[in-house]
Amino acid sequence: MPALARIVLTALTILLAACAGTPPPSPPAPIPVSRVQLDANAQAADDVLFRVLGLVGTPYRYGGNTPDSGFDCSGLINFVYRDVMGIRLPRSTREMISLDTPSISQSALQPGDLIFFATAGGKQVSHAGIYVGEGRFVHAPSTGGTVRLDSLSTHYWQKSYLDAKRVLVAPNLASSSAGGRL
Repeated sequence: MPALARIVLTALTILLAACAGTPPPSPPAPIPVSRVQLDANAQAADDVLFRVLGLVGTPYRYGGNTPDSGFDCSGLINFVYRDVMGIRLPRSTREMISLDTPSISQSALQPGDLIFFATAGGKQVSHAGIYVGEGRFVHAPSTGGTVRLDSLSTHYWQKSYLDAKRVLVAPNLASSSAGGRL
């Protein structure tokens, strides 16, 4: 047999042997549901942040709950979550802090978490905002002011900080302390 035919036959044998070898590894396992949920929650938080940051500069108005009329703190939160996520939250900060959702330590805050303050002293909730990350939050602070971005690290907010709640635990799943859907 000529040398060229022998080389072709050897190459063909090696190639066919490779095809008959072990199959390739199976494809990676599907992403666990918990990871999919985390991704959905991250997207939901991004949507909430985009909306609330877009409202910075809107005038404060006691009892206000739309961009056209202005906002108070709970009206701002309620508007953003209803507009972006379809979640209907209670109207007052006192009811919001009582939501049957996880309380979050200040060190574990994530964008989209609701944060609560006792700005009148004591331990009675009187103010709330939406945490946006990097130690900052958006809120509607007072008459004559506007919706603004503030830092949690200032002495004023640190001394009046009460609690935080995670509303974005599962899509559209925020409930009152009575256990009903909102």
